[in-house]
Amino acid sequence: MNVSQWLSDVSSLVWGPPLMVLLVGTGLYLSFRLVFVQFRGFFHGLKVILGQYDNPSDPGEISHFKALTTALSATIGTGNIVGVAAAILVGGPGAVFWMWVTAFVGMATKFTSCTLAVHFRKIGKEGEAHGGPMHFIEMGLGPRFKVLAVSFAAFTALASFGIGNMFQVSSIVSSIGALMYGEGVEVTQTTRIVVGLTVAMLVALVILGGIKRIAQVSSVLVPFMCLLYIIAGTEILLRNAHLILPGFKLIFYHAFSAPESISGGLLGGVIRAGVARGLFSNEAGLGSAAMAHGAAQTNEPVREGLVAMLGPFIDTVIICSITALVIICTGAYEVVHVKAQLTSAAFNMGLAHYGKVVSIGVVLFAFSTLIAWSYYGDRAVDYLFGSKAVVPYRWVYVAFVLIGALHSLDDVINFCDAMNALMAIPNLIGLLVLSPVVVRLTQDYFQRMKSNV
Repeated sequence: MNVSQWLSDVSSLVWGPPLMVLLVGTGLYLSFRLVFVQFRGFFHGLKVILGQYDNPSDPGEISHFKALTTALSATIGTGNIVGVAAAILVGGPGAVFWMWVTAFVGMATKFTSCTLAVHFRKIGKEGEAHGGPMHFIEMGLGPRFKVLAVSFAAFTALASFGIGNMFQVSSIVSSIGALMYGEGVEVTQTTRIVVGLTVAMLVALVILGGIKRIAQVSSVLVPFMCLLYIIAGTEILLRNAHLILPGFKLIFYHAFSAPESISGGLLGGVIRAGVARGLFSNEAGLGSAAMAHGAAQTNEPVREGLVAMLGPFIDTVIICSITALVIICTGAYEVVHVKAQLTSAAFNMGLAHYGKVVSIGVVLFAFSTLIAWSYYGDRAVDYLFGSKAVVPYRWVYVAFVLIGALHSLDDVINFCDAMNALMAIPNLIGLLVLSPVVVRLTQDYFQRMKSNV
């Protein structure tokens, strides 16, 4: 077996059923322990995002809204477009239902991790925040478990170069190539160089300014790209309104009782496709978003957890659902069998020339992921090697943007994809062991809110 095949097999293994069961199982457990906080705290979280509880004098670096948009920058990406297409092609329309399930239980997971990130964070002399799983594992579980914290940080730093960097810039190159030359046409090396240099320069301008500049760009870019995509998808669905209800019926039918679901095995086909792509899309349980939310300006850990849990809802329930409904309602999944082309073809079938919106969406989504994952990587490097290593890391990260544009480097991406999955293990251990802390904080917070204390 060659190295490429081995790395591909390792990536598939770590992203296999055991990890998915662990991720979803943890989300279910936390949902029950927290009395389904994702439902009872939903509207309160919206009030926090709208600035009702903002206090610039609170410790931290960015507002609740900017923390959410920074985290969404990392999660709203190619998974919302290509990932949904892949889920439907592999598991049929029923996979969408299991993506929704993943999102709802993932909201509890993300609430827990981001509450812990604020509760156990460190604030530096200059006001910089140091939060995330590596900190709440070390501080919450004690020095004996520092190996888990170090493991999480190491996996995060390595993953940032693949899933957060080269995979994203490769998607940008392909999408710009599609806009310039059409779908399926090979991108020239000159185009790769120009796109790579341009994206690398733009990424450098943003990430060298640290979390405040990343959050500032994300707070503008994320709402714009989401609205653009939602408006385009909604227009297609409204023009085909008579197909929406049949589309939902197909999703529920294929989720439980379609012949191919039974013959292929629910867990091995439909559920695995939906859960895997749902987790890839919203990153619930991986612990990455906790680093962005750990920088929020607040004295209330639970308040930031409520903001954070809205991420999977926006990412998977809204954005991914629009992609899925357009694919299903247009019937594109029955005639197009290439995941990279399916969503674009579906938008074109729904409304002529709207496939370009998909390519533009990929460019914006991927760029936002690039800048957000650089922050995750530099927080990991800061934890492992100290602040002196952060700036060199950022320059190496920029260099990898250009490398990713010029070469596909599938081996490196498969390796980093495996590191991305391995981030979940130490994070989930921390969440499960420290869940009583979050239960206590949550009960206290809601009691004080009821009493207006």
